[in-house]
Amino acid sequence: MDIAKRLNKNPLLRPSDLVPGIEGMEITCLLNPGVFRMNGKTWLLLRVAERPKQAEGKISFPVYNENGKIEILVFDKEDPRLDASDPRVIQYKGQNYLTTLSYLRLVVSDDGIHFREDPAYPPIFGEGALESFGIEDCRVATMEDGFFLTYTMVSPVAVGVGLIVTNDFKTYDRKGMIFPPHNKDCAFFEEKINGKYYALHRPSSPELGGNYIWLAESPDRLHWGNHRCIAVTRENSWDSVRVGAGGAPIKTPEGWLEIYHGANADHRYCLGALLLDLNDPSKVLARSMEPIMEPMAPYEKTGFFGNVVFTNGHYVEDDTIRVFYGASDEVICGAEFSIQEVLNSLK
Repeated sequence: MDIAKRLNKNPLLRPSDLVPGIEGMEITCLLNPGVFRMNGKTWLLLRVAERPKQAEGKISFPVYNENGKIEILVFDKEDPRLDASDPRVIQYKGQNYLTTLSYLRLVVSDDGIHFREDPAYPPIFGEGALESFGIEDCRVATMEDGFFLTYTMVSPVAVGVGLIVTNDFKTYDRKGMIFPPHNKDCAFFEEKINGKYYALHRPSSPELGGNYIWLAESPDRLHWGNHRCIAVTRENSWDSVRVGAGGAPIKTPEGWLEIYHGANADHRYCLGALLLDLNDPSKVLARSMEPIMEPMAPYEKTGFFGNVVFTNGHYVEDDTIRVFYGASDEVICGAEFSIQEVLNSLK
């Protein structure tokens, strides 16, 4: 039951619309933007994935070395020690590497459809050993005391959640890793509940448990505890293998509405909805039985990694949720949902 109203101008952004931000690279993918409103305009904090132009018979990709400089690794495609079956991740001699290096890049729009870059707002690149494979999939929480950016820190030893705080997207206060490995898909609630901050996050455990959505609380948005699992995968369902939070939960009279992603064993990513209690968001009041959005358009079904719709952010105007999402791990698109229609779908 796909109830999304896709924008007629989709895709809004393609890799060819931007110039590479790293010298000698090409943009392979635009993915999963954080979304916020500032100065009356709509801003997207894109995940931009770059790699060198590929030579025949070789696989090459960038990483940050121990000195913080970009280094290019090159492997022979015919090397029997190389597993390149997944376009996103390769394995060589038992070590996993990402095929691209991601960073965050701002674009702005007056109408929410036509986006451009503003040179006054520089990109955000990975820093330090725990971001040596890049930074990914930023959520932006707009709060009274600033913008809080939760994102995925990627390195050979860890995938965890980092936090950056800013008031102007020109100067940044990096707080480091706030949810330790293996963790990602962290979305802050944009206001306190009963005097506490809350966040959704996604720890992973292949041995026991799975890729589930958890809730945590904090006195200061740095130190998190009282972790509780609120949504698990469902066997033989569209979200049977992994689930994870999208953007910040939306406050409605009926509860906190969270648009989340789910994937099945075929790595087909769809969107669904959770409704959480207003005073105790650990209580799940309702959950989508069927996706509210699934890959249907050609640009969602075919691309760098096809059959994917994945959102990190949105803004709300009256009854309308304007969602921005990554399609097929390659292009940026937009869609609208009616809050009431989503709530009705949960009944």
